[in-house]
Amino acid sequence: MRALVIAHDHLSTAGHVGERLAERGYRLDELLVVPAGRYTTLDVEVAFPPATNYGLILALGAPWSVTRRNAWIEAELALLRTAHAAGVPVLGICFGGQALAAALGGEVAPAPRFELGWRRIATDAPELVGPGPWFQFHGDRWRPPPGARELARNEVASQAFVCGRSLGVQFHPEVTPEVLRAWFAGVDPRLPARVGVDPERLVAELRAELPAVRERARVLVDAFLDRVATAGPNDGTAAHMSA
Repeated sequence: MRALVIAHDHLSTAGHVGERLAERGYRLDELLVVPAGRYTTLDVEVAFPPATNYGLILALGAPWSVTRRNAWIEAELALLRTAHAAGVPVLGICFGGQALAAALGGEVAPAPRFELGWRRIATDAPELVGPGPWFQFHGDRWRPPPGARELARNEVASQAFVCGRSLGVQFHPEVTPEVLRAWFAGVDPRLPARVGVDPERLVAELRAELPAVRERARVLVDAFLDRVATAGPNDGTAAHMSA
């Protein structure tokens, strides 16, 4: 089985999520959208492969906003729409979840505040999306697409939705200490102080809690594969989940 991993920037990896997908038998084909040399000038040309070449698509986070709607973002939204229509399961993380929402008719807009750090969430489906804590690193939020079922939320944003065989999550189950350190090196250095967090403390907490973080990611991926990716026709709900 092949999975397309859309890595939007060179600092991000599939981390624990990719690790579990590989353990479940997927061969991961990574597509890097914006190479390191274009990190600050991201209007690049990208040739996305056909969605139907893959048994699953994993769309990772990004330091930019879906609302830019430049050429490659529009092309990615078209890819996600095609995947959804063809029944190819999509797992969208943070930016990837926002792109999934936008592709299926939802909206993306600035959140009331930037969310950065560990947060617990209220979940209607703990067997699929647990309460966490999950790592948050986002300034935008989505309105779920028509027909989707919102699964989880907190006071800042919708945190998870399911639509057919697709799942979007706002948090980062994949994040590793090395990737988080790279993210902090790549963002505006004034951001952590503005939102009241200490980057070194957050990296240390992630390292200390790594076994639990990895296990939460494994449980999420297994639930996605077993409950959502195997759902029935894309009628807006996951057939294997109770209402």
